[in-house]
Amino acid sequence: MKNFVIAITRTCGSGGTTIAKMLAEDYQIDMYDRKLLRLASEDSGINEKLFAAADETTKKKPLFKAFKKVYNGELIPPESNDFTSNDNLFNYQAKVLRELTHRESFVVVGRAADHVLRDYPYLVRVFIHAPYEKCVAHEMDWMSISRKQAEAEIARMDAYRSAYYKYHTGKEWEDVKNYDLSLDTGIFTYEQCADIIKRFVDFRLNC
Repeated sequence: MKNFVIAITRTCGSGGTTIAKMLAEDYQIDMYDRKLLRLASEDSGINEKLFAAADETTKKKPLFKAFKKVYNGELIPPESNDFTSNDNLFNYQAKVLRELTHRESFVVVGRAADHVLRDYPYLVRVFIHAPYEKCVAHEMDWMSISRKQAEAEIARMDAYRSAYYKYHTGKEWEDVKNYDLSLDTGIFTYEQCADIIKRFVDFRLNC
């Protein structure tokens, strides 16, 4: 069987990560999110703590505003002062993703994977979103926080994800042209979304 990849991009509170976990369980394959940091650390020799720190730091401050550095497959060599820069940490995560396609099928959440793996023929790119009120309710329940806190979290995470995506891909995060499927969890249940995605995977593998 051909190896396939399901790349999930999602708005905060839409349930995209839950759907990704459901797909990974249904197919009995790995889901890569933060797990990718460990693999990139092993591949590069850069301490995993640096990957984790960069991951958290970029979520807490307004980066990617002034310019963009679209990923093109390059790696910064160890002798460079920028070897452990955030850009190179992203580059190694991307390298690992591309190598994984030769070994296994998997689900990946975020990481601009739809762009990184854009040349892979068995890639299914999915954007998961939901009405704002549903996202707020989800975050309030999931994180046991107030409405005000949920609204702040959604604003922060969606702004971060949009800027991160634009910086590394040069494209707009919510542009449906970037994806094969755009699914609204205000219309479909998580189970229905997973089923739609699986049907599309079958279609892609049999093209």
